[in-house]
Amino acid sequence: MTALEVFRMTAKEFDDLEDSEVQKWIELVTPLISKRVFKETYEQCLALLAAHNLKMSGYGDTSVGTVDDSLRVSSYSEGSTSIGFSTSQSNNLAVDAEYTLTVYGLRYLTIRRLKIISIHSAGERR
Repeated sequence: MTALEVFRMTAKEFDDLEDSEVQKWIELVTPLISKRVFKETYEQCLALLAAHNLKMSGYGDTSVGTVDDSLRVSSYSEGSTSIGFSTSQSNNLAVDAEYTLTVYGLRYLTIRRLKIISIHSAGERR
């Protein structure tokens, strides 16, 4: 499947966007993902990151009660204004915090964690 086909299958809230517009967003995220590293999930990750970027840019369904909105604001009150978020940023690296704001970003992080295992070498010899 192409990234566009995966996008159309997984990001229904963007059905009103033309394929040419979606393809531009896919091209925008293409340099961010390694085809060699992500292998069979490469096209899926392109689609997820494109959908994430579209959502973060204000496209798609912004009505209350969508899956993405429930991941952002979990509670609020009016008197003295209080807002609670359902994603905990303390468990994410600062560079990954934005991905936790949409369901597409979370799906991408899940795949990335399966594909890329962080190993840090301090350069010490035993």
